[in-house]
Amino acid sequence: MNESSAPVFSVRSLLRALGPAVIVASVVLGPGSILTNSKVGAAYGFSMIWVLALAAGLMMGMVALGARLGVVLDGTLCDELAARLGRPFAAAAGLTVFLVCAGFQFGNNLGVLAAIDPWLNAGAGPTDAESGSLLTASNLVLLALNTAIIVFLFGLRKLYKPIERMMMILVGTMILAFFGNLLFMLVAGGGARPDTVSEAASAVKPTSTLPLVAVIGLIGTTFSVAGAFYQSYLVREKGWGLADLDRGLIDSVAGIAVLGTISLVIMATAALSFHGGNVQLDSVADVARQLEPLFGPAAGVLFSLGVFAGAFSSFLVNAMIGGAMLADGLGLDAKMDSTATRLLTTIALIVGMLVAIFVPSDDRVRLVVFAQAMVVVGFPLLAFSMLYLATRPELTGRRAVPGWMKLVAALGLLVVLASVGRLAWTLIEKIVG
Repeated sequence: MNESSAPVFSVRSLLRALGPAVIVASVVLGPGSILTNSKVGAAYGFSMIWVLALAAGLMMGMVALGARLGVVLDGTLCDELAARLGRPFAAAAGLTVFLVCAGFQFGNNLGVLAAIDPWLNAGAGPTDAESGSLLTASNLVLLALNTAIIVFLFGLRKLYKPIERMMMILVGTMILAFFGNLLFMLVAGGGARPDTVSEAASAVKPTSTLPLVAVIGLIGTTFSVAGAFYQSYLVREKGWGLADLDRGLIDSVAGIAVLGTISLVIMATAALSFHGGNVQLDSVADVARQLEPLFGPAAGVLFSLGVFAGAFSSFLVNAMIGGAMLADGLGLDAKMDSTATRLLTTIALIVGMLVAIFVPSDDRVRLVVFAQAMVVVGFPLLAFSMLYLATRPELTGRRAVPGWMKLVAALGLLVVLASVGRLAWTLIEKIVG
């Protein structure tokens, strides 16, 4: 490719290499990740930074592996799995990812509402419990947003470049919003909670008393096996070949570094604002509201802007990952522009919207439990698949997978097994209880 003539480590080549991993980062940086980092920072100050760094490093390695597999293998990952292990195995991988994405898509709908809550005054959710009407401002926003995305999916012949540019804009918005929020708090509100600043800053080392649930939660919202798996599809959409292997590594490291940095800023914001205090952060809207009395309305508005960018970016890419993976698992065309991917992505979008609009909040817990059950089955399957494909003996010479990537894949599989083991135990307790 003619782009490959640029020096690998020049600033220009770095900027031109960015793309696939930024899209992956955009889906990981959703409402769940924002809320988890905020809650961890509020509860433990800076003592969990090492966990965030570990998860981000693991994610970098797995995304880099996904990019390499997308280039060195002849077919897509599900095609390769079907050829080597049988179509049922590939179909199971695709179906579980689709169910996970569809199951959690309603959370992205609610995340958008939480971000615009200050303007809609709809903090109770997308339904109006008092009037019983479905024609609320919240529901109309969800209907308009999902309709616009579906029109976007079917209205463009080529989707990759518009989506890449959109995700870069949204990730840039998150950077400006969350960094601006932190800077605003340090400069304009630094004296509001001096006790909080000193307490948070004092907790800079990991301690043996940190609960396992918090550690797993932080790893789970940063280390996304499905995102790393989908990276292999994105580099093919980008048109990269063997000449772009170095570019894939640069993209993976830089893109996930952005993810880790934004997560760190969110954690630091919560640590400086809430650590040592008695606050309840049950939603991203709670975080924005709690910032207002401490640092004024501007802090809450900035935070909400970043949350909206995170929710909207995750909103689109999450559904597309589910659609593409199911299409490929079934042996259909998994390219972004294919009819199968667009239709299955639309189904995931509609499922998330309908649940957010029609299902009462208490009943949504069942869907969350179902989606978590799919995580228990699906994510180890994906991690094993990546490790399996990375160790194929025919990958030699230029196409060989470096040993450190295989090691990261093995470590990633162990981490996923530990995480889903804890999740499975939690699900059993819910069912038995």
